[in-house]
Amino acid sequence: MIRKRFALAAAVATLLATLTYGSVSNAAEIKVIGSAGVTGAVDELSRQFAAATGHKVMTDYEVVAVLKRRIDAGEVFDVAILSPEAIDDLILSGNIAADGRTNFGRAGLAVGARKGAPKPDVSSVEAFKRTMLNARLVSYSKEGLSGVHFLATLARLGIAEDMQPRIKAYETSEYTTAVAKGEAELIVTATGPLLAEPGIEIVGVLPPALQTYVYFTAGVSAAAKEPQAAKSFIRFLASPAAAPVIKAKGLEPG
Repeated sequence: MIRKRFALAAAVATLLATLTYGSVSNAAEIKVIGSAGVTGAVDELSRQFAAATGHKVMTDYEVVAVLKRRIDAGEVFDVAILSPEAIDDLILSGNIAADGRTNFGRAGLAVGARKGAPKPDVSSVEAFKRTMLNARLVSYSKEGLSGVHFLATLARLGIAEDMQPRIKAYETSEYTTAVAKGEAELIVTATGPLLAEPGIEIVGVLPPALQTYVYFTAGVSAAAKEPQAAKSFIRFLASPAAAPVIKAKGLEPG
């Protein structure tokens, strides 16, 4: 195990040195805006990248719909990690360079509860349905893709109308803290935000028959202030050395 850890650390260091040779003496500041679903993975990978290259990575997370509106309105950034559809739209509009488009990963939906609270059964379709109908209040993302998928799942189960008094849409930073504080009993969202909130424990992922995935793709701004550093950062995000971090933070690479 120790040998594997040293080997992984060496692989990361070697890759970063290859990608950014000579960059420490010309350190750049990279602005990264991304979906809240990639927070844990990108924060850790940014730390590794910054430590090895000297580049400073500034991160800002929100739901994809909000970030796309900000970019359309002229916000300056170097790297965006959004949904594939949003990245493709921004390439067409000239906001993101086509040659920097890189798939980052995907995350399935999961159910979370306040740390230490009882964990209801969500292991089957019927169990998930029963848990939803018995919940006091379930939080979900107001504009996030996970929220769209959650509402579609309730519709598939035929309980969308019955669940109306039991669900509440929250802004990005509020839908996890509502559960951590006890305002909501459960949350349904992508796995990444659940792992990033210390006051929440994952009850379980949605059963296979109901599972849907949120996909993430990275791109470099067509007007990036630090295009070379931004491209190096994206190459690192997509490298085999980054895969263990991505998995540990609740996503599947690629």
